[in-house]
Amino acid sequence: MEALGAAFWGFVGGASLLIGATVGVYVRVPRRGIAVVMALGAGVLISSVAFELMDEAYGTGGLDAASLGLLTGSVSFFLADRAVNRSGGERRKNSGEKQGGSASAIAIGALMDGIPESAAIGISLLGGGGISAALVAAVFLSNVPEGLSSAAGMKRAGKSTAHILALWGGVTVASAVAALLGYFFLDGASNNLIAAIQAFAAGAILTMLASTMMPEAYEEGGEVVGLVTTVGFLLAFVLSRLE
Repeated sequence: MEALGAAFWGFVGGASLLIGATVGVYVRVPRRGIAVVMALGAGVLISSVAFELMDEAYGTGGLDAASLGLLTGSVSFFLADRAVNRSGGERRKNSGEKQGGSASAIAIGALMDGIPESAAIGISLLGGGGISAALVAAVFLSNVPEGLSSAAGMKRAGKSTAHILALWGGVTVASAVAALLGYFFLDGASNNLIAAIQAFAAGAILTMLASTMMPEAYEEGGEVVGLVTTVGFLLAFVLSRLE
């Protein structure tokens, strides 16, 4: 049952991409508004990386496993992100006409951004632990503006509504599968391995935030995104303390 729970919560987190994409296709949301919501989600994710993933990884496997996992996740995302960017997916979170790029690169980029988050949800259930409400909320809040911004940009770039929603629907399903696999393949694994995978997800998420999500938010939203990011961080921190 816990495996199904991991898939369900991974789906919940990933479904926000489809929700955001649907809004982006049918509602003309101001770019500044998208940027503000994206900054809020970034702050929430930063908090979860620190207090839900890295702190848990350190407590489970110690400093060596947590450090190695964090750096490996960061380097892995960096290399994959660079490959996607060179294939035309570098503007995948942009809501304007500048997005461009191939649909496949955008889809791969979306999967690359979302899978570490979803896998982290599945991992959080290992060892009989309950689901982390703060982590699910962080993934959900960060995915809504990502789906919204990317879908709006794809729409402006001439992609059909059916194509856009099918792409993000597929990413949502992949998120559920990633959470399920994160739980299934690591059930019974050593504490060091679990800690390293948690930290790997943290490194990938943190690098994604710094290289794609936050720059796009600042470009569209201006200086106010710094304040909003801090508010998002505080919200997630408070939620994690209330669990």
